[in-house]
Parts: sequence; C-alpha cells; structure tokens
Amino acid sequence: MAPQIRIPATYLRGGTSKGVFFRLQDLPAAAQQPGAARDALLLRVTGSPDPYGKQIDGMGGATSSTSKAVIVSPSTRPGHDVDYLFGQVAIDSPFVDWSGNCGNLSAAVGPFAIASGLVAPGRIPHDGVCTVRIWQANIGKTIVAHVPVAGGQVQETGDFALDGVAFPAAEVLLEFLDPADGGEGGEGGGRALFPTGQLVDTLDVPGVGRLQATLINAGIPTIFLNARDVGCTGTELQDAINGDAAALARFEAIRAWGAVKMGLVHDVAEAATRQHTPKLAFVAPPADYVASSGKAVRAADIDLLVRALSMGKLHHAMMGTAAVAIGAAAAVPGTLVHQAAGGGPRTAVPGSVRFGHPSGTLRVGAEAALVNGQWRVTKALMSRSARTLMEGWVRVPPTP
Repeated sequence: MAPQIRIPATYLRGGTSKGVFFRLQDLPAAAQQPGAARDALLLRVTGSPDPYGKQIDGMGGATSSTSKAVIVSPSTRPGHDVDYLFGQVAIDSPFVDWSGNCGNLSAAVGPFAIASGLVAPGRIPHDGVCTVRIWQANIGKTIVAHVPVAGGQVQETGDFALDGVAFPAAEVLLEFLDPADGGEGGEGGGRALFPTGQLVDTLDVPGVGRLQATLINAGIPTIFLNARDVGCTGTELQDAINGDAAALARFEAIRAWGAVKMGLVHDVAEAATRQHTPKLAFVAPPADYVASSGKAVRAADIDLLVRALSMGKLHHAMMGTAAVAIGAAAAVPGTLVHQAAGGGPRTAVPGSVRFGHPSGTLRVGAEAALVNGQWRVTKALMSRSARTLMEGWVRVPPTP
C-alpha cells in the first residue's frame, strides 16, 4: 500500500470559522491547478464525504464553519500582496464549492501570508500594523487586512472579544473594497448590487408561498427575508431551526428560487450544486434574547436581529461575508434590512449597524451612495480576530 502524502499546512481560526491553509507552491503538482485532483485532495484533507456527518477521518469539524480550505499564493495582481482562494468543503457529499468567499477566514489570510513569507519583509514593521492587500480570487475583489505586528511577528494575542469565539485575541480590521460580488473568479465584469434592480422583490416559492425579499450581491450573494414571513421571531438559536427538518426544507426551497431570481443558477435543481451561495437570512426589529453563551442581549443595544443559514443549517454566529451583506443592505434605504433596523440612523456609530445573532452581537460598517440611479457600496468594514492553531504538515492517503 502506498504511504501517505505529507503536505505543509497550517490550521487557523479566522473570526468564527477555522480551516486548513496551504501555500499554493506546497500542494502536489496536480493540485496546484483547479480541477478534480485539487478537489479530491481537499475532500480527503477535511474527511469528506462522510456518510456519518462527523469528518472523523480528517481535519474538518463537521459544521459549515469548520469544513473549509484556503490556498494562498503571491499575487499576480498589481498592487496586491497575495491571492486568496477559498473552498467550502461539503461534509457528506464529494463536493467543494468555489462560488464565494469566507469573510471570517479572510481575517486569517493576512496573518498567514506574513508568517508564511508571502509578504515582502520590507513591508512588515517591527512594531505596528502591517497592511496586507489581498486579491479574493473566488469573486475577484480586494480585501485590505490591517494585521497587528509585535517584534516583527504577527501579534495573535490581545483583548479583542468576538461573540461566537470563546477567548479574546488581537483585532484584525478588514476592509472589503467595492464588495458587490463580482461572480465566480471575478468574471463577467461583476454583478449589480441589486441584481433585479429592485430593493425588495417578491419570491413566489411553490409549497411555501409569496415572500418579500431583498436580493443583494455584497460580500456574498444573499437573500434577506422578514422573520415573521417565515414563522420566526429573529431570536432563534441553532437548535430551534436545525432540529426542524421541515423548516430547513422550506428555507432551502426559498434559497433555490432566490438563486434563480438572482441569476445565479438557471433552475432550482442547479441550486443543489451551489450550496455555498447564495446565503439566506431573515431579519427582525430589535428584541431582548439570550445568546447561546448565556449572555443577555438587550434590544436597546442593537439595531436589528439577523439569523443566517449556511450550507443548509442555521449558523452559530454570522458568516463574515453575510455580515458585509447586512452592512451594505442596512446602508440603503428601503431594503428589508434597513426597514428592520428602524428605517433611519438608529445606530450609535454613524455609517454602521450593530445586529444580534445567535452567539451575541456584531457591528459592521458600510459606505453606500446612489450613483447615476444605481446604488453602489464602495467599502465595508468589519473587525475580526485570527489565531494559528497548529502548523506543520497534514497527511493524506494518495488520491486518484
């Protein structure tokens, strides 16, 4: 029997996600190019497909937040340090979805790039902040990461607390420039912020009914619904949704029809092959609730409630890319997100919105402007943290 392959890799947490990071140059030759060999390798690394849904025989953590892979390389784009490619690995099926970004793991790309020698030494201060310009290759967009540095090394410890993460760490500020999703690979010249040209659409979903929805391409294609229209309050925690098979089926049907309306797929059947995008979220006005950690969240401290689904399940906190979509939609008057937030400048920090999610709260900012009759978001800002969990080599059996 052939021995296992040993590949240099780093296991990192970024925001409320974690994944296996590789330098492109360290992958086996066949996996340095997109295609079946790369997908097969990443599936085996994470332990997918696993009919038991546990990913016991791999590095995945059996949730959408922990079944992820990242490939980073020196950038081929002028004015950028690295190219960042993200793969969302399915747990129980042999599928890697390359259709979107992971906003949470975006926070770990800058620290990984610095520590891995992918950022020119002359650009790294001895003490201070290193600005890493990242080309997000899945959607063809620029992310600017502001990474704290101490003694010439990435500073990972600190007192920045992020709801959904048990321990504090150093803060990494992220800027998502012109975050309207450019399409897979950034092809096609980019997509409109509102793909149908409407701030609020009506989705006619067989077996579910007619629903109002805001369809937006910002950070990641996202479908926003009113919580009350889907029988929810917006204060739900994971078990309330993920333990209800009928509710999950309804949400997936809505997501599939929304994907068609957004022009992401040709028919609802094709949506099953595009699990990572679009995301589906529901919103509600502020209300008191108790987060999954036991922390009390007061209505007076947030602008709205948001619950989002990822890979068919309610997320335990909030996907970073969906947070960008929330910030963008909240900045545009008339969207369901803006309406849920009160329809005016309710937040204590101008240009930002603070929302409640299952694990607590998060603030995200966005700059939006009406240009020639079309809404455009020029920038979204969000703070996350990142930490190296393990570094060395990952071992996998040879893949066909």
